[in-house]
Amino acid sequence: MGPHRKALRTTAVGAVSATLVAGTALGFAPTAQAAPNPVRFVDIAGDGGTVLKANVVTPAGARDSDRYPLLVMPTSWGLPQVEYLAQAQKLADSGYVVVTYNVRGFWQSGGEIEVAGPPDVADASKVIDWALAHTPADAGHIGMAGVSYGAGISLLTAAHDKRIKAVASLSGWADLIGSIYAGRTQHLQAAALLDGASVVTGRQSPELRQTFNDFYGSNLTKEPELIAWGKKRSAATYADRINENGAAIMLANAWGDSVFPPNQYADFYEKLTGPKRLEMRPGDHATAELTGLFGLPNDVWKDTGRWFDHYLRGEDNGIDREQPVQLKSRSSGGYEGYPDWKSVAATDRKITLGGTTTIRANVNSGADGGVVFLSSILDQVAQLPPMASIPLLPRRWAAVWQSQKSATAQQVRGTTKLHTTLTPTKESGTLVAYLYDVGPLGLGKLVTHAPYTFHGRTPGKPFGVDLELYSTAYDVPAGHRLALVVDTVDPLYIEHNPSGAQLTFSSPANDPSYVSVPLREQ
Repeated sequence: MGPHRKALRTTAVGAVSATLVAGTALGFAPTAQAAPNPVRFVDIAGDGGTVLKANVVTPAGARDSDRYPLLVMPTSWGLPQVEYLAQAQKLADSGYVVVTYNVRGFWQSGGEIEVAGPPDVADASKVIDWALAHTPADAGHIGMAGVSYGAGISLLTAAHDKRIKAVASLSGWADLIGSIYAGRTQHLQAAALLDGASVVTGRQSPELRQTFNDFYGSNLTKEPELIAWGKKRSAATYADRINENGAAIMLANAWGDSVFPPNQYADFYEKLTGPKRLEMRPGDHATAELTGLFGLPNDVWKDTGRWFDHYLRGEDNGIDREQPVQLKSRSSGGYEGYPDWKSVAATDRKITLGGTTTIRANVNSGADGGVVFLSSILDQVAQLPPMASIPLLPRRWAAVWQSQKSATAQQVRGTTKLHTTLTPTKESGTLVAYLYDVGPLGLGKLVTHAPYTFHGRTPGKPFGVDLELYSTAYDVPAGHRLALVVDTVDPLYIEHNPSGAQLTFSSPANDPSYVSVPLREQ
């Protein structure tokens, strides 16, 4: 645990610094603009009387006798209540009453951090009650929106409050365990970011502190409790309720989201039966929405406004007739529309993982998923994903398979899947699989990756591994190869490889190993 704790402290410091910088910037950005609509800073009594600090923006010239659609917006993790003020002003200009509030446990709001637990959901309903009693809000036209933490709370509230008719969930989660514990592997840097930010800007509940401690400590006896804790806070658990209530759900996320990976949003989208929309873009956690929080033109917020205009105001703006799945490749500038998530990949390219390969654990081979936030932001703004020299990767610690050169460009779209047979020398272990775009000189650009951890296996006994890598949209140039690399250490994750452990990958004749890469039809 020593290296893990050291990495945790380092990452937490960086996370706290980034959060404070972002929070300070967001605090100044809206106030630098003129405020044409009345803004009130109010206290709202949440669940159990907990005080929630909020602000209310109403359309200019609104009278008590008027009625406007209501939008309720819970804040992101660690950010103050002015986070959405620039967007609230724009929405009020369009004819909405907007109430944004600091969720319990953060900044000046009362209570302790519940991580979208039942008190947070009850708070959102209390905010709606308050708005209907104290603003010219229309009880028949209510929506919720938020980024990150606010996105998760908005989805959960739509499952529990039938008054909500539309939701825009931006850079959020539908499956909390499928986000920070995907592949049964603790996402160390993501958890450290959340932990550090909450220590500086909020008040952790004893339950949250214990959950973080158990998470970092790899306490397997507490794993069932961790999973139950996460499921209670996951909209996917309540998909049937959301469908029954009928709210129109818009989901937006970034391909490189290092806190809430895109797979879990895509899976949730497929479970929804009502009006729905899924948007995926380049970037990391909340970076696609960031410029909009400063009041600048932004695709995510533009579509959010269009979503509410149609489903709350009845405006015939055509958003309901567009292809509901909208993707933007990390390599090109345009949007691609699809009728559903299953249609994103027209074909699968299977790359055979032949032979038998043994690697030793506990050493980083040089293949990594990058650094939380920084790597995917570089990919977003400069198309510079994490890179590795594939020929120079030490085969002692990294298993490498490469495809033949492709004569044509390949548009990777969707979820790459790995199937292999693994024989460990210890009962526990962690592996991380990476898919690279390899150029003529052997330099690999990371297309996608994912971790996988196992426990309780019999040493020397082979077993099958099926792993979904993080969904993405990436264009591989003609003449390049695809390479699958597997090693055992990545700073993004906590690894569970005992000292001296080895992993052997094989491809039995009756169960061949392969990686299946989803490709768009060109």
